[in-house]
Order: sequence, then structure tokens, then C-alpha cells
Amino acid sequence: MAQLTGRCLRAARALSRLGRGLPVVCVAWLLALPLARAAEPPTEYQLKAVYLFNFGQFVEWPAQSFETPATPFSICIFGTDPFGAVLDQVVGGETLNGRRLQVLRLQDAAKLDNCQILFIGRDQSARLEQTVRELRGRSVLTVTDIEGAEHQGAVISLFNQGKRVRMRINLSEAKANHLVISSKLLRPAEIVGTDGGAP
Repeated sequence: MAQLTGRCLRAARALSRLGRGLPVVCVAWLLALPLARAAEPPTEYQLKAVYLFNFGQFVEWPAQSFETPATPFSICIFGTDPFGAVLDQVVGGETLNGRRLQVLRLQDAAKLDNCQILFIGRDQSARLEQTVRELRGRSVLTVTDIEGAEHQGAVISLFNQGKRVRMRINLSEAKANHLVISSKLLRPAEIVGTDGGAP
């Protein structure tokens, strides 16, 4: 399955460069599911795992975000992990701009600035604002599905609309974290915090 997933994701990335965006990758993930489950719709966190993977394709990090040219690109989960093995399957064996992708599960807030993408679990809602404030300016793409997170400093907030996963992107926070977000990612998203100040 990992080999099939990798082939689908590589094909999806090529199509994404042609402007087809995230839905293509979601289709690729569906094709990568075992045949016994092919008729089942993807779960919420299967879709969100694919989103996390794709954020690496459509966001630029400053070169100084990485200690060395060999430093892996880290997708981190802070708090309770809702993905299980799904996220590992999505990123397994993949690279991003020549860097190996790795998934880290962290409980220590002191280690969060070693992440390029940080998914903050719902169990961290009471600490969300403090967490993103402490990471501000450190080139970490903060992502969560905690309700209203885009107004508490998270860069990307994922939310469900019917059977679809949608995004709200706080451009002020992205800029504060020295991140450049592609227009391909901005187009399907709801945008907040565009005045350069706090949302």
C-alpha cells in the first residue's frame, strides 16, 4: 500500500503543479486505499492527513528554518493524535525539496519550534493561544481543527462543511511566521487577517 500511495501522491503533485489543487490529491488518496475499502468514503482525518502533506507543497519556508541541507522536513502532532497510522502512510518514503519527510508526535511544548508544520490537537484548545503566540516568528505553519483557531493566532484552521474539509487561512499570522502561501492554496480557502495586523 505504501508504494501505491507514493505513486498516487507523486502523480497528484504533478497535476497540482498544473493548477488542479487539493481535490486531485484527495482523489489520489482514495485510489490508494485498499480495494476492500475502496467503496467507503474517506474519513475526516484521512482527508486532513492529505491536507497536511499538501501544505508542504504550497507553502514556502525560509532557508534558515532548517539547520542543515540534510535536516528532515517535520510534520508534528501536538497533543492527542487523531490521525493514527494514516499520516505516516501518506508521508512515508516521500521527500520535499530533497528533504526526507518525517512525522513527530510531541507532548513537550519546548520542542515545537523544530517543526515546519504543526498540527495542534483539539485537546490543546485551552493552550492554543499561548502555543501559537510562543511560536510566532519561528517559521512554523500552525494548523488545527479547533473551532475559531484562526482568530487565536493559528495560521490554518480546518473545518468541516457538510462532507467537505475546508480551510481558513490567517495571512497576518503567516506573514508574522515568515511563511509564503501559494495562491493555489489561498484560492479555495477563506482568508482572514489580511490587514497586516491582528485578526
